[in-house]
Amino acid sequence: MSQPGDYNAVRQDIAALLNQPEYDDGSAGPVLVRLAWHSAGTYDAESDTGGSNGAGMRYEAEGGDPANAGLQHARVFLEPIKQKYNWITYSDLWTLAGVEAVKQMDGPTIDWRPGRTDFVDDSKLPPRGRLPDGAQGADHIRFIFYRMGFTDQEIVALSGAHNLGRCHSDRSGFHGAWVNNPTRFSNTYFKLMISLNWKEKTLENGVRQFVHYDEDMDEELMMLPTDLALLSDPSFKPWVELYAKDKDRFYADFAKVFAKLMELGIQRDESGAVVNTDNVKGGYHSAPKKSKNAGKPEAVDRYGEAAPVKDENKQFRARL
Repeated sequence: MSQPGDYNAVRQDIAALLNQPEYDDGSAGPVLVRLAWHSAGTYDAESDTGGSNGAGMRYEAEGGDPANAGLQHARVFLEPIKQKYNWITYSDLWTLAGVEAVKQMDGPTIDWRPGRTDFVDDSKLPPRGRLPDGAQGADHIRFIFYRMGFTDQEIVALSGAHNLGRCHSDRSGFHGAWVNNPTRFSNTYFKLMISLNWKEKTLENGVRQFVHYDEDMDEELMMLPTDLALLSDPSFKPWVELYAKDKDRFYADFAKVFAKLMELGIQRDESGAVVNTDNVKGGYHSAPKKSKNAGKPEAVDRYGEAAPVKDENKQFRARL
């Protein structure tokens, strides 16, 4: 029986669940990384709101944000771990899962510290619109990431997470993977961005992206407009070129900036204890495990969107 605070045991169970033969490319790893990133990427440095504290995606106002489409899969994958280790907060579990997934997919070891608490209601959720829009350009990228306190170098390093996973037209509107092996962390994303000829393509849904057909693999790879904006921008481009040729430097920089991302919105004292108001007043509040019953399809929130976990998730929950 695991004792409260046994994060190594939690890590082991996260690693054990990554193999999902019926899910994207056989791995839950990439979507867990995306969950961690989106749980923290709502931070606004000026107002000190958003960030990785609270696990706001448990509420429809944040979980139902179109930018978070598909992340219900990641949350469902992690529910058995939450049930087993009911002392861990969702906000710690989601961020730890992303860090551990990167490591298990041959990526760098990323520093991670616990102590995040779970919001007790949706009153402190950040507004929608704080996450990146892949259809935009360099100005948009800077607007989103400067708001969180990142530099141009850190923006490019974080973008390297696109070595993992793929886009889905029913979620982001885009379609396809960035690299041939989207379940293994590497610097291939940067190499391909520089070396291949990317052609503009408009999908049937009207979304514009860039593609390259790999004849050897019989596969069409893709890049978002925001990806190629890194190559055309004079400040971003040198970092793309550096990471394409220096894998070790990319790994080191990615580990630092992803650790920074996971700490957005978190205030700690000299001992490392979290001293955010919610944590001080409410302590280490671990929200109860999510009900196995989906919300009512007809129930909508103030955004006019339905709340239930999609029926397709049932197959994943049944196997976990």
